[in-house]
Amino acid sequence: MTYISRRAFGLSLAGASAAALPMAAALSQGGAARTTPAAKSIAPLAQIRVGRFEVTALSDGYADMPFGYFTGRTPTEIEASATNAFAARNGNIRLAFNQFLIRDGSMSILIDAGPNGHVGQSGRMPEGLNALGIKRSDIDAVILTHLHVDHIAGLVAGGRKVFPNAEIYADRRDVTHWTDAAKRAAAPAFLKSSFDTAALVMRLYPKLNRIDGEREISRGISIVDLTGHTPGHIGVRIADGAESLTMVSDMMFHPTLHPGAADIGFVFEQDPAAARAMRERYFPRALEEKTLIAATHMPFPGLGRIVRDGDRNRWLPTEWGFRA
Repeated sequence: MTYISRRAFGLSLAGASAAALPMAAALSQGGAARTTPAAKSIAPLAQIRVGRFEVTALSDGYADMPFGYFTGRTPTEIEASATNAFAARNGNIRLAFNQFLIRDGSMSILIDAGPNGHVGQSGRMPEGLNALGIKRSDIDAVILTHLHVDHIAGLVAGGRKVFPNAEIYADRRDVTHWTDAAKRAAAPAFLKSSFDTAALVMRLYPKLNRIDGEREISRGISIVDLTGHTPGHIGVRIADGAESLTMVSDMMFHPTLHPGAADIGFVFEQDPAAARAMRERYFPRALEEKTLIAATHMPFPGLGRIVRDGDRNRWLPTEWGFRA
């Protein structure tokens, strides 16, 4: 893998811990829970090259998650892990919102669209696109890893279609789940906004492509089945020659938790047992294959590998640079 020049980056969000909303409160309140960045700053961007592909990590912001939102361990155990890693923030762990733009000179494909202010301190991705000189009409496709609101709200900012020329892709199982009125009625309050935003996405993008199983979207860009977090949770593999990267979305949440413990989950997982089983299968394979990984919620830019550290797996961020 070779590297290309980077833009200087920064994320100056004042009053971080006090201002960030817990995700459950944000999702249950819908639009009323919107927040905005506290200060204007340079949009965070990190770019690497994977074969012929230019991959740009874009930050939409972050949210602070209470220790009790993580399953498989007690909040006290989660707090101890976070404290030992200097990652505890007033009872929370900070999760990033990373999106990834893939370009090969002919296509511009966005993986996920971010929460766009619906969760935590978010809504920064448009600044990154502007900094790259990319118009919303320049995006050819958006691949949705799943239909939780923090991955799709950026498609429909202000109740309008944001990417007018983009083909939208999502797994058929997720579309079926998140557009089911009976499932919405039975869902807890903090998931209602995901159902509502998914319905808006379907209304504004009626030609959305429903993906059935693993398949190639464009030459070198293919779907990976990572079911568990949601019924149709998918990853995206980018490959050219011997070089590749796999975007695993919500399979990993923070280095204090993953990949060290596959049994630690998150309260928003639709099928906790399936999500755990998927991590248990995927982490050893990624370790063995030395897979370059992109992850939505790992610290920006969310690019790294799983390596062995003694008797545990550990997250190793990949090297990347920047230019002033």
